[in-house]
Amino acid sequence: MPDEWEYQVRINVSDDYAEILRRDLGDPAVKPVADILSKHRATLKSQFDAFADYVLEAEKHGVEHYPLYKWTKVTIEDPVKKAKHLKSFTFYVEGKEVYAKAEADALEADLLPLVGGGVITKVSKHDTNPANNPQAPAHLR
Repeated sequence: MPDEWEYQVRINVSDDYAEILRRDLGDPAVKPVADILSKHRATLKSQFDAFADYVLEAEKHGVEHYPLYKWTKVTIEDPVKKAKHLKSFTFYVEGKEVYAKAEADALEADLLPLVGGGVITKVSKHDTNPANNPQAPAHLR
């Protein structure tokens, strides 16, 4: 068990800005988010896009090697879940999916003032402690 967990920061955004964040970070409407990305040497990816990439990779390399394939495929094919995950974005700091608590705390601190300003509806920070992360149902593993 590690002495310190790693972290990931996510945001939820309004319907109006989800597609902009997925396709055009140069759009002036999302400049505050783009500025934070630059400051923290980070990139942004929608949960839906990350899930779709996982499914494509699994199908290319053999789904038997991807324990969350079934759950992920069911998730992206469900219209309600798809809509939800299109509005949820993960920050990758220096290309890393999870990072030190200090990096996550600094990123979160810069994002929180943007909540309620039209683009971001929620900021959340997640750790890598398995006890804090729900697992896929057994029949979908």
